[in-house]
Amino acid sequence: MADTLAIDETTRLISSDKVDGTTVYNRQGEKLGSVRNFMVDKRSGKAEYAVLQFGGLFGIGSDHYPLPWDKLSYDTDLGGYVVDIDKERLTEAPRYSDQSPAYDHDYGRAVHDYWGVRYPFI
Repeated sequence: MADTLAIDETTRLISSDKVDGTTVYNRQGEKLGSVRNFMVDKRSGKAEYAVLQFGGLFGIGSDHYPLPWDKLSYDTDLGGYVVDIDKERLTEAPRYSDQSPAYDHDYGRAVHDYWGVRYPFI
C-alpha cells in the first residue's frame, strides 16, 4: 500500500529499536562498536547520548561509552553512525561496564568536557 506510514524508518526519522545495535564507525571506516541504547531528555525529547558498546565478546565483558549525540552523524552508505574518534581516544573516555551511572549534571558535564562538546545544561 502506497499510503501505509513507515513505522520504523523514513528518509528523515528512525525508530529507536532500529538505532539500538547500529554499528558505529570512525572516520577511517573502522568499526568502533555499536549503539547499545540512547538516552533521551525527558523534557525536550531530544537524544542526549548514544551509548556505544565496545569491546568484549558478544556483549559480554564490553564497556559502555556515552557519546554526546551531536558527535554522531549517520552515513547511508555505511548503514551506520560515524564519529570523529579514534580507538585510542575512546579507550580513555568516560565509561561503565555493569552498572549505569547516574547521568546527573556532574557526569554529563564530565562526558561533554572529555569530548570537547558544549554541555547544554548549565
